[in-house]
Amino acid sequence: MIFGVGVDIIEVARVEDKLTRTPGLKEKLYTPVEIAYCESKKFPFQHYAARFAAKEAFLKALGTGWSRGVRFSEIEVRNLESGQPVLEIYGRARELCQEEGITRFYVTLSHLQTKAVATVILEK
Repeated sequence: MIFGVGVDIIEVARVEDKLTRTPGLKEKLYTPVEIAYCESKKFPFQHYAARFAAKEAFLKALGTGWSRGVRFSEIEVRNLESGQPVLEIYGRARELCQEEGITRFYVTLSHLQTKAVATVILEK
């Protein structure tokens, strides 16, 4: 049964501006796995933006926003060998999912030169 659906779109330039102008922000928002992945790409900020959108979409699907103490670094986008993105959830985000009986996470990402979008579906 679907628990929630979330979608988010963001401008790549906005993410690039914030990450380059704010020391330590990258490490606050992204896990080491995400940083390594994005930095390995020719256009890393498109990938950072897509992951940021996925984190926002996850919170929308969960229905909590920032109100329940979830940090962005507790929501991680990884890629399977096939390239398919998957979510790994930690800390308070995991606790909330367990409380709600959420057992599966689906995520899809897409980006262009200027925009990135993500959709997340949570299943009970």
